[in-house]
Amino acid sequence: MDAFFASVEQRDHAEWRGKPLVVGGPPNSRGVVCAASYEARKYGVKSAMSCYRAYQLCPNAIFTPPRFEVYRLISKQIREIFLEYTDLVEPLSLDEAYLDVTVNKLGIQHASVIAKEIRRRVYEKTGLTCSAGVAENKLLAKIASEQNKPNGLFVILPNDSHNYLADLKLSKFHGIGKITFEKMQSFGWEFGRDLLKIKEEELIKHFGKMGRRYFEMVRGIDDRPVESSREAKSIAVETTFEKDSDDFDSLLLVLENLAIELSNRINKRDRMGKTLTIKVKYADFTLKSRSVTSESFLYLAKDIADQSSNLFRNFWSENVSSSKKVRLLGISLSNLNHLMATDDGQLSLF
Repeated sequence: MDAFFASVEQRDHAEWRGKPLVVGGPPNSRGVVCAASYEARKYGVKSAMSCYRAYQLCPNAIFTPPRFEVYRLISKQIREIFLEYTDLVEPLSLDEAYLDVTVNKLGIQHASVIAKEIRRRVYEKTGLTCSAGVAENKLLAKIASEQNKPNGLFVILPNDSHNYLADLKLSKFHGIGKITFEKMQSFGWEFGRDLLKIKEEELIKHFGKMGRRYFEMVRGIDDRPVESSREAKSIAVETTFEKDSDDFDSLLLVLENLAIELSNRINKRDRMGKTLTIKVKYADFTLKSRSVTSESFLYLAKDIADQSSNLFRNFWSENVSSSKKVRLLGISLSNLNHLMATDDGQLSLF
């Protein structure tokens, strides 16, 4: 879906259409941006950014809290359309999914035709636009889906994939983030064709196990099947600091923001969990973690923040003698279960 949360809000509030819109916490707050309309993205506003930073970039933006129960119901409507074509639907979140239509229920020969039909029907059903990528595997389909956003369709034919990936900027590959791309740039690697020249052993030397994945990625190799029954065992968020820190209060503030981001992420995936884990990586790359299991399920940002803060306080007091600074903080939820909206809009467990 195209800027899903923000597009739903603009659909339901005509006065917000065509204006920069941020779904998240209040402006100038410590909350996190859940979604930004394309008008807001022109100012550099993006998901997972603090609302304080979003307000600095776009002070004239409209800020509105998320309505996850509405997003879930719309996602369910869209999923029902998918299932009319194939049972092999692998949801990644409320607004994204892989479909395997190699053998489809309607016997349509071309996947691009199915993609056009689905996009049309989603718009007719919900009033929302979506973009689609058609290719021979999940890696290529993901890249293709980003090519003509918003409201676009892009097809990568099997015979064209090699040349397409060779000319593609490495930052456009799903799985190569900003820091990894900058490291690749330092070696003089900017496009797929640059990485094609590098041996697998050298990539593993520089990037560990991910080096093998990058070696396959740039060659379009992806044998992962579309798994319709896949269940995530845990959902996590983390951040690596530009400068290592031993400031307890600052680290606690980071944890609170991570809790908001984790709450947004598990709500998008229609989940909640009982076991919360914090991860701490020191400047020397030593990694430690602490976990706690609650009697009740966690999905609200405040509850996640309270649990993670308490856990971190205990961890900090146990390691107060350590002079090492912190490089990375992360929190995750496991022991998951589904969350759904009932007809009256309330959340319930099933």
